[in-house]
Amino acid sequence: MTRLRSSSPYWLPLALGLLALVGCGRDQQSAKPAAQAIPAAVITVAATDVPYEAEFVGETESSQEVEIRARVEGFLESIEYREGSIVNKGDVLFQMDSKPFVAALDAAKSELQAQQARLATASANLKRVGPLAAEDALSQKDLDDAQGSRDAAVAAVEGAKSRVQQAEINLSYTTIRSPLHGATSFARKQPGSFIAPGPDSLLTYVSALDPMRVNFSISENEQLRFTKLMNEKKVRRPEDGKYTVKVVLADGTVVPAPGRVTFGDASFNKETGTFLVRAEIPNKDGTLRPGQFVRVLLGGATWNGAIELPQRAVMQGPQGNFVWVVDAESKAQFRPVTGGPLTGERWLISEGIKAGERVVVDGGMKLAPGVTVKPLEPGEATAPPASASPSPAPAKG
Repeated sequence: MTRLRSSSPYWLPLALGLLALVGCGRDQQSAKPAAQAIPAAVITVAATDVPYEAEFVGETESSQEVEIRARVEGFLESIEYREGSIVNKGDVLFQMDSKPFVAALDAAKSELQAQQARLATASANLKRVGPLAAEDALSQKDLDDAQGSRDAAVAAVEGAKSRVQQAEINLSYTTIRSPLHGATSFARKQPGSFIAPGPDSLLTYVSALDPMRVNFSISENEQLRFTKLMNEKKVRRPEDGKYTVKVVLADGTVVPAPGRVTFGDASFNKETGTFLVRAEIPNKDGTLRPGQFVRVLLGGATWNGAIELPQRAVMQGPQGNFVWVVDAESKAQFRPVTGGPLTGERWLISEGIKAGERVVVDGGMKLAPGVTVKPLEPGEATAPPASASPSPAPAKG
């Protein structure tokens, strides 16, 4: 059987076609345009002195809280104040039954009158005996007895006066008044109750509201960190040595009147590793009440040559905070940073950025290391340009 052979390989046309396609693809790749620069808002970082502000959790406390207690025994007759209200100094809070004390005062006054009558008699007797004794008409003993009787009458009068005064004081104690201007607590005793001085004599509390104390604690680590910053000249104390205090309520309201630090404990608490700091803040409108938990902003110190960035410039990555820095060739560079205190919408950067460097504040989500950046001013439009020509509308059949 005879086999026929082709004059040319059958695969040659197919191979030539594939080579043509590969060459066309290489030409298209070589003709691909270079990547365009990504627009982003950029600022040049400058070092400035920035107020140092540390934040703590504090609890408010009355600057003067007084226990209202009974000082004499008797029956409580009435409650003269509205529980929980604000009272002035001298306002009546409770009224005890005063009738026994009025009677005691009347008896003391009667005794005083009797002793004063005895004193008058003794004084008149001494006045008669004196001249007679001088003429030897009476003995010296009679003169001494008359003088002793008068002296005893004088002492008895003084004793009667003190008993009258004590009776007047006891009577005044039956009307229980507020010793200060402040907010009252609820009444611990009700009318008709028998009360007496002692452990069970508490009637209520009155707490002064202006000024208000704020207690907060500083940990040992925070104290050591602050001391290190001062030793490194990164932070300086206030010139007058007085730190200021601002109080922020639970809803974010800032108490307008600033306070001042009035007390700092000399030693650390062994159980918590913190030491107590106390501040006083004006509270004329009564916004603060004892027992509130508040945020305490401690200021007065200053960061020397600090770097501040808008909060939106600092981004969060798997390894922590970072920013995009634009180098001299307008390339984006990844830069880890260490953030300090956050004040408003600005974040203090303690490590990672130097003065004079350019940092991206808007548009950083589109960047990658080495990408070319088109620097724009903050607030300048960064929207991508529109397409060169609109796509043709489909033909209607």
